[in-house]
Amino acid sequence: MSFGHRLFFQKNIYNLKDTDSLFHNAILENINHHTNNCTDYAKILSQQGFSIKDVKTIEDIYIIPPIPTLFLKNHTLYSSPKNKLMLKSTTSGTSGKVSEMALDLSSAWRGLGMVLGTFFTNKLVSLRPTNYIVLGYQPSKRNKIGAVKTAYATTYAAPAVHREYALKDNGTDYVLNMDGIKNALIRYEKMGLPVRFMGFPAYFMFLVKELLESGIKLKLHPKSLVILAGGWKNFFTEEVDKDTLYAMSEKALGLGEDNIREFFGAVEHPIAYFNCPNHHFHVPIYSRVIIRDLNMEPVGFGVPGMLNLITPMMTSMPFVSVMTDDLAVMHPGEECGCGISSPYFEVLGRVGLADIKTCAANASELLDIKKGGAV
Repeated sequence: MSFGHRLFFQKNIYNLKDTDSLFHNAILENINHHTNNCTDYAKILSQQGFSIKDVKTIEDIYIIPPIPTLFLKNHTLYSSPKNKLMLKSTTSGTSGKVSEMALDLSSAWRGLGMVLGTFFTNKLVSLRPTNYIVLGYQPSKRNKIGAVKTAYATTYAAPAVHREYALKDNGTDYVLNMDGIKNALIRYEKMGLPVRFMGFPAYFMFLVKELLESGIKLKLHPKSLVILAGGWKNFFTEEVDKDTLYAMSEKALGLGEDNIREFFGAVEHPIAYFNCPNHHFHVPIYSRVIIRDLNMEPVGFGVPGMLNLITPMMTSMPFVSVMTDDLAVMHPGEECGCGISSPYFEVLGRVGLADIKTCAANASELLDIKKGGAV
């Protein structure tokens, strides 16, 4: 079995110390795979003077050249033949550009191991029949947004009695379904079964605000969960802090802080970061996180910088080391107090677009493919 496959089926998903060697070997294996199967990726590494021989220990993984997500929105890189690709998805494209992601069988197998490990560790798997409120798009064949598929897949963590979507597909377009959501929630309360909400924080805030303004106050089953993922994006001017959001949820649904959890992830880095009871994103064994300054040098705990995510999960696309457009800061695991020893990171906001554009432009120039792109 490959190092990558072994890594993604470990039982303790936060035991970084005992899996450092396995992660290191999996990264080397993954880089070799992509350089042998993706000419453009091999060219990026070569022109940046990267040699895999220099990654001698796990402490050396910071020298792997990160690829900016902005670059990936303009240049799709594959390491697998197109007839071997499956489960294609894209980013939501709120900034006008989308990244494409497709899994081959090997990547999907590793993803399955990660999902099982993450869901069982965080006790998201239940046999109790559950109703779902999906604060996003109803799945359809023409919708390839990754968040839509992820939300739908999550509804299999507990047997679904009913799913209600905020944006319903009428066959040609999507229509807002606020009345359907309200009616479903009133019905769900009477049924006495747990309810799981999933979607962007902004959408959840809009829902509880609408309920309160409509005079609707519910007391949902105590095993209900609110699972939020992503940032506030186009609604950043209406963002409220977490304490305010939790209080609104408690008032409208009877679901307070203990019922609310968050995911962090990206199409270009499909690792599931699920927050702990103290609402921190600890680093699982499937990835390593580096915070860099504007000179691309790693910084230590407590120092804000650009969020660089590293994983050997993907064999279909060279997403080994990805530079996000998020600003973040790392903390030692012990500072959290939840009992998880792996470090955790906080997302502080977005990095200036000019800095990301510079990184992406440099990558394009290195590849000499700028004429075909739109950076």
